Amino acid sequence: MTKFRFFFILYALIPASLFSTPLLAKEDTYRGLSDFAKALNLIEKNYVEEVSSEQLTQSAIKGMFDSLDPYSVYLSSEGLRNLEIGTMGEFEGIGIEITVRDGFLTVISPIEGSPAQEAGVKSGDVIVSIDGESTEKTNIVDALDRIRGREGTKVDIVVRRDGTEETHKFTITRRIVKLRSVESRLIEKDIGYIKLSQFHRDSADEFLSSYKGLEEENGAKLGGLVLDLRNNPGGLLEQALALSDMFLDKGLILNVKGRSELTSKEYFARDGMDIPTNHVAVIVNRGSASASEVLAGALKDSGRAKIVGTRTFGKGSVQSVIELSGETGVKITTARLFTPKGILIDDKGIEPDVFVESGDKDAPSDPQLARALETVKHM
Repeated sequence: MTKFRFFFILYALIPASLFSTPLLAKEDTYRGLSDFAKALNLIEKNYVEEVSSEQLTQSAIKGMFDSLDPYSVYLSSEGLRNLEIGTMGEFEGIGIEITVRDGFLTVISPIEGSPAQEAGVKSGDVIVSIDGESTEKTNIVDALDRIRGREGTKVDIVVRRDGTEETHKFTITRRIVKLRSVESRLIEKDIGYIKLSQFHRDSADEFLSSYKGLEEENGAKLGGLVLDLRNNPGGLLEQALALSDMFLDKGLILNVKGRSELTSKEYFARDGMDIPTNHVAVIVNRGSASASEVLAGALKDSGRAKIVGTRTFGKGSVQSVIELSGETGVKITTARLFTPKGILIDDKGIEPDVFVESGDKDAPSDPQLARALETVKHM
């Protein structure tokens, strides 16, 4: 078991009352609310067709959140359920994590072993259309609703490969996507390899169990470890913090900075280490995002590991999910993430200590893994 559990997660479900501070509203806020009420009344009384107040109000809230960053969105009841499903370990769909970057719907990473990965979807691909409909002005939640579906059904997506005008069309059959969080093996005597594909509810415990299993298989304590975070799009921040603490016995892990005390916090390591080996290399690439970047940044800044590969995606913000009435809610960006040395993760990513491009997927060797193994041996 992990030494402790963090309860501050990437998607924190928070009652709306906690964000309702009794501050005096600004004059322009009152004026804006007055204009909104007038517009609502005007539509209800004069629009050519009858429109419900609930529909108009929801559209107004959606519009407000669409004007913010790509991660802040209005959530229907189905959208709220989909967020919960994403942390459960499996779901129906094609298995991709997406964001909006520079105004374009962009693939953060296909999930390991998913239909999207098998079809050839890559990190950085810009999704141009879904089932023949343009993705222009589509937010993340709406796009996921269109991509996900029942097992056995198909979805057509057209992507533009990053940095080119070349497009690729994929017809992908949806299926149950199982989030295989941890895979491990001995790659040499005394050196273990653990691939972490996702941060879900049990990832930290599964990781520690895999590490101890490798020690048992090795017949002795491990002398080195290669931790593979490639194409790990993130997940629960609490799991990244718990994993970081396994490697550290002191010092800052992460600095979360928001506009208030409620959304700001520094996380520090506790005494004792579950992973004592001093020879650790972490492999990352553009598909490593969010919670992966938290872990990689903490291990890099503390000097506990060398980072090998390419620059990570740069998704370093925290979203809080707040329930509204009628089983709806909002997901709003409430803080940004900084590494122990004060480096902003958002849009910048984690730079590797040892830069190594990935090889061709059909090549017999893995240059990033080979360099990580070499790095561990020479520590």
